[in-house]
Amino acid sequence: MKKYYLTLDLKQDQTLINEYISWHKKVWDEVKESIRASGITDLEIFCYSNRLFMIITADDSFSFERKSAMDASNPKVQEWEELMWKYQQALPGAERGEKWMLMENIFSLNS
Repeated sequence: MKKYYLTLDLKQDQTLINEYISWHKKVWDEVKESIRASGITDLEIFCYSNRLFMIITADDSFSFERKSAMDASNPKVQEWEELMWKYQQALPGAERGEKWMLMENIFSLNS
């Protein structure tokens, strides 16, 4: 199993933040199926103010490249991503179209 930690900001608008949270209480089944099919075994998103933090747990078949290719060929996932972009904003330093940014693990108590 591998773990990945990512971050993203939402637009600084409490109404939009509340809507985003509401959408994530009812994520579409097709989106969840796509996540699982990519090798992700668990995915959690945490929110503080407008900052999001995602933890992905994945099996050895998972790669971001494979997940990206799967998403690009899935119209329902593309529809979801377009809807979510209404609420999200790119982090400083992100490339055009880049959303979630992979975080570097700089400390682990048990390492």
